[in-house]
Amino acid sequence: MPFGDVYIEVDVSGLRSFKPERRKNMFSFAATLVALYACSSSLQWTPASAANILAVQTIPGKSHWNVMRSMLRALTDRGHTLTVFTPFVDGDRDGYTEVDVSEKIAPNLGINATFLIENYIPLRKAMPSMINHSRKRCDMIYGHPRMVDILNRAAAWHFDLVVTEPFMSECVAYVANVLGVPMVHVVAFPVVTYSERPLTGHVPNLAAAGHAMSRRGTPKTFAERFGNVALMVYCSALTWYTEWKLRRSNPRPYDAMDLVRPSMIFINSHSITIPARSQTSDFVQIGGIHLTPPEPIPKDILEFIDDAPHGVIFLSFGSMILMSSLPETVQLAFKDALARVPQKVLWKYEEKMKEIPDNVMSRKWFPQRDILLHTNVKLFISHGGISGVYESLDAAVPVLGFPIYHDQHRNIENLVNAGMAIGMDLLSVTEGTLLNAISEIVNNDRYQKNAKIASERFKDRPMSPAESVVYWTEYVLRHKGAPHLKSHALNLTWYQYFLVNVISTFLFIAFVVLFIIYYGLRVIRSHICTFFHSVNTKSK
Repeated sequence: MPFGDVYIEVDVSGLRSFKPERRKNMFSFAATLVALYACSSSLQWTPASAANILAVQTIPGKSHWNVMRSMLRALTDRGHTLTVFTPFVDGDRDGYTEVDVSEKIAPNLGINATFLIENYIPLRKAMPSMINHSRKRCDMIYGHPRMVDILNRAAAWHFDLVVTEPFMSECVAYVANVLGVPMVHVVAFPVVTYSERPLTGHVPNLAAAGHAMSRRGTPKTFAERFGNVALMVYCSALTWYTEWKLRRSNPRPYDAMDLVRPSMIFINSHSITIPARSQTSDFVQIGGIHLTPPEPIPKDILEFIDDAPHGVIFLSFGSMILMSSLPETVQLAFKDALARVPQKVLWKYEEKMKEIPDNVMSRKWFPQRDILLHTNVKLFISHGGISGVYESLDAAVPVLGFPIYHDQHRNIENLVNAGMAIGMDLLSVTEGTLLNAISEIVNNDRYQKNAKIASERFKDRPMSPAESVVYWTEYVLRHKGAPHLKSHALNLTWYQYFLVNVISTFLFIAFVVLFIIYYGLRVIRSHICTFFHSVNTKSK
């Protein structure tokens, strides 16, 4: 139990000297004491263990929902009651009621890779687009009949907490404002540097922590640190300008109020996938919460894996990216290289593959989690999505990464730094470079050894991610939003936070002192010159 189990020890050794009737009465009395203590102990936590929680999922990404769903599962297993707005319908169960919003917010599954590369890699396109989509999804949720009823009759619903995920806009906090209850955020990415300041008041040290949109987890050279700072300034300015423009052109109710700040932020990170960095006390790492116990692998796939004397390579770019939509040159490079490896290959491919190599099994879907845990899997070729990264870490499988956008570059870079991966550029890959990279990872046991070390570190934690979620959520409930965990930096303006006014004051004082010294030296110099001039005049 998150709060600790109650352990009571009753010494009954001395009861043997009593008569049976009296011994029976003593046992009955002791049992009554134990029962009363247990009841009082359980009553102590009743407010936290019977919370009515509203969860809102506005991001239609499957990997995002996997994290949110796992968190909500932990809370319902604990005994909380949840009402969940989601585009991914799993079905109602005890204490869990879904509101299907998939008609308004369609799940992002199977996106064309070329479209993704053209529209979500350039920041000048990606960030405004994501902010605009975030606000539109908020509007769709707030316009849903059930949500309208909740917002209009907040007191009747008696919600104690709001759970939601922020994404480029704080509009998701509006419902917590209206209900007047605390809010916790669930962040599916390992880092949120572009929104840490508005959410927590904190700005990470850009000399040591890479920006979320950076390709480097840790800037190591002057050029990388300079680029990291420039990226933060550019993204912050672009975000502010886009929000300002949208508020002027299409003002919404949430634009007119000071939105609630989260009491707790559950972030899908771990020290293996994100370098050590300073964070406020309201951050809790839950990386790998979506990992489930393995299930049996389908018979035909299992036979394919078992009948592979040189091992198996698993290739998948996740649920969001259509690998069949990659440029023909890239697909051909993969086919030619994989046809030459001695290993068998499981390749997630959405269409019927033409000229499929003899050693390749192609399917629209594979049980990725269960396959990676098989001991015969030697390599995972991935795009670097964080869900797959945690699955490879848990299974201790080396990774060959082809990151495409957003956090994927950082995810692969951190695995490279851990010594268990190689990163490559997808659009410039050739048969030769791919074959060399596969051969290096499979034949060099250094990658497998480092993967095992990283896996051991990943699993070594004081409590599971689900237990962390339950404990800290109930902590927020017990302490009425836990305002003591929020940083005072939230109350500071940007110039106060960065000490611009303090530094300016120091510079002004220094200027005044230097001016006085300079002016004093000029006066002294003038008097000295006058004195020597008069002396020389008299001598002549």
